[in-house]
Amino acid sequence: MTQSCADSLIVLDFETTGLSPDMGDRAIEIGAVRLEKGLVVDRFQALMNPGKRVSGFIENYTGITNRMLSQAAPCDEVMEQFANFMGDSNLVAHNASFDKRFLDAELGRIARYYNGNFACSLLLARRIYQQAPNHKLGSLIAYKNIPSDGGFHRALFDSEMTAKLWMTMLNDISLMITAQEVSFSLIQKLAKTPKNNVQKLLQAQ
Repeated sequence: MTQSCADSLIVLDFETTGLSPDMGDRAIEIGAVRLEKGLVVDRFQALMNPGKRVSGFIENYTGITNRMLSQAAPCDEVMEQFANFMGDSNLVAHNASFDKRFLDAELGRIARYYNGNFACSLLLARRIYQQAPNHKLGSLIAYKNIPSDGGFHRALFDSEMTAKLWMTMLNDISLMITAQEVSFSLIQKLAKTPKNNVQKLLQAQ
């Protein structure tokens, strides 16, 4: 069963060889944290060998080298493990359309599927933090003064930072509504609401 409360789910992040699985790009790292009632209770992190070399740009951007990947398990093996870790949980990613494309593509290769629903912390942040200078993950972490002591563009670190941002957003939303807990369905509704209607939606809760 998928959980209806937005503070119990899996936050995930991929590092990849490029921007689109449709263009032949593959995942090279996955990181994820499991939240239960807002607390991190489990983590998943693995490099994965995409079966081809990555560009110098990707090596520099992520710090993941071809040598590291040559020693990693193949994508299929890692994604099998991740599918078991994920179960039927709902999912969150920052710029979720990107991560969902790679999740769907990599799971499709091994005929594994998931029943959880996706939410996007980037879309939510655009509605909740309309005054932020921009809505990149690092910028939002700084905007909300969330402690950060590592480097972005590694999957587990980014998923942990997204989880901290996610819980900050849920706490801020809970102060704007009368309900005790923020439902996942409200988050999905918010992400699709025009910015100038956000306050009205929240007041109606």
